[in-house]
Amino acid sequence: VQLQASGGGLVQAGGSLRLSCAASGFTLDYHAIGWFRQAPGKEREEVSCISSNGISTYYADSVKGRFTISRDNAKNTVYLQMNSLKPEDTAIYYCAARTTGYRTNIVIATANRYPYWGQGTQVTVSS
Repeated sequence: VQLQASGGGLVQAGGSLRLSCAASGFTLDYHAIGWFRQAPGKEREEVSCISSNGISTYYADSVKGRFTISRDNAKNTVYLQMNSLKPEDTAIYYCAARTTGYRTNIVIATANRYPYWGQGTQVTVSS
């Protein structure tokens, strides 16, 4: 079971990035997915989550209206489209997965409920 987060980079404020979370060794079909981030000196925080059926989503207030989470089960990948990026979005972004056993509309926004984690991808937003 492996998750690979990618798509991070250096971007100017106001720019966009799309993060990808690809799974290998298992299918994401029956998994709720979450994106979390951790900035230097700060605690990890939830960013966005999506249910295993893709219908329900959650966004932290700080990213609402700017970030969009989506999933493509055919590609076994979940995406986080990040627009209007701000310097305070700078962090390492992690994706995480938790099996739900079947397709459900439950979103899971608590990091410690996710057993599977990717290695993280760095996002740096310059002012």
